[in-house]
This record gives sequence, C-alpha cells and structure tokens, in this order.
Amino acid sequence: MFTDSHCHLTFDELHNRLDAVLAEMHSAQVHQALCICTTMEEFSSVQSLAAGHAHLWATVGVHPDNEEVLEPSVEDLVKASGQPKVVAIGETGLDYYQMDERKGGRTVSDLDWQRERFRTHIRAARLTRLPMVIHTRAASADTLAILREEGECGDGSSAGGVFHCFTETREVARAALDMGFYISFSGILTFRNASDLREVAQWVPEDRLLIETDSPYLAPVPYRGKTNSPAYVPYVARQLADLRGTSAQAIGELTTVNFHRLFARTAASNQQ
Repeated sequence: MFTDSHCHLTFDELHNRLDAVLAEMHSAQVHQALCICTTMEEFSSVQSLAAGHAHLWATVGVHPDNEEVLEPSVEDLVKASGQPKVVAIGETGLDYYQMDERKGGRTVSDLDWQRERFRTHIRAARLTRLPMVIHTRAASADTLAILREEGECGDGSSAGGVFHCFTETREVARAALDMGFYISFSGILTFRNASDLREVAQWVPEDRLLIETDSPYLAPVPYRGKTNSPAYVPYVARQLADLRGTSAQAIGELTTVNFHRLFARTAASNQQ
C-alpha cells in the first residue's frame, strides 16, 4: 500500500479525468491520498471530493503565493476545519521564489502579506490541534523563524505538521525535525540533479518520512515533464528504497503508518 500525502485532485489536469485517475491509483496500489486546498474559494470542492471517497482526505488553507484571493481569518480556518474529512491546515508557508531585487522586482519587505497569512494559519492550527502542511521555497530561514515565534518549538503545545515537497538542506531538515515536523519527498528526488536532496532523504529518520506527488506537478522519472498523478507515488518510494537499502513496499508501508500518525483524524474518519 502507498499513500500520496500531497496532491491536487481538484486542479483541472486531474479533475477533468478524475475517474481514470482514481482507477490508476488503485492499479498502482496507491490506496489513499490527501487532497490539498490552495484557496478558500477552492475549499468546498476539495472537501466535497474527500467527503465522497473513503480513501481521500482534505486540508483547508491558502497557498502562500496566491494573490488576489479571499484572505482567511483564523476563525475562517477553524470553522472550515470542522468539516468532515478535513485533517490539516494548509497548504501554508512562504514562497520568495519570484522575487528579483536585482531587477527592481519585489523584495522581502513587499511580502509582509505572506508572512501575516502564514501566522494566521499557524494560529488556526494551534487552536484546532491540527497539523500544518508547510510550503517553503527560497524562504526557509523566515519560515523557521516565524514557526518559532509562533510557538512551534517541538514541545507538547506545538501543532506540528509536514514540510512538503522538501528541497532544502540537511540543516533545514534538522531544524524542522527538531520542531516535531515530518519531511515529505516528491518526484524531485528522482531527478538527475537532485543528488544533494537524495543525501538528505537517506538521512531523515524513517518515522518522520512521507512521500507525495504534488500532482499534477513534478512527475518523477520516467514521466518527468508529463502531467503527474497520485499513481506515480510508488516511483518516489522506489527511489527512497534504493537510497535506504530496503524495498518500495516497505517504504510504502512505513510512510502510510507515518501518514496516519501525523494526520490523526484520518484514522478516526476510517472508524466512522
């Protein structure tokens, strides 16, 4: 069994052929997936999709790089998190990738709205005791600093969560692990130029590992450049297995256990 801990099944590339996507997942032994919300406008579709399928779950949140969308309050996130099959807050975090100060583009100081949005999600996660799905791109120092400022210190009061689609250094991974976060690897792990990332993946403790596709993006080798799908998450597992001297099935099983440990509401919903 494999679990895709991060996918976007409501995006047109997958939603327009959803029946086929779900059938392909089943054939690939991908028996569960977490459907990620990126805007409040999208939330009802994500939540409805999860509610209609026993093997799917949902999050609620606004992606850090989405502008000109409905800005959530703490209260909005807390209320939405009470809907059936919602198991986490996010996707949230910081994304500074598009900044280009050398060319007169936006600067870090222009992104206060991202940092305030991130704080809103952290506060909602702490109130609801739900884990966060963290996106950080070209912003790891600020991501970690804000988590610490908001009380995410790895103690019993922390909400915790996962750093998804991890592409950072071992030092960033260590800091995230020290705060109690999990680390999730995507198809990027299979890319030829990802040798440094593979070293990090080999090092992360097995009880903090997750795998994902981030589909429809970042398809793993041998599908790189094509539309990604949850059915391809076993390729991530195989790469991890090669790095760690085990089998893809073993990686699938341990990351599924980790998934249910982190997203505790998934187990509860299965028992209803």
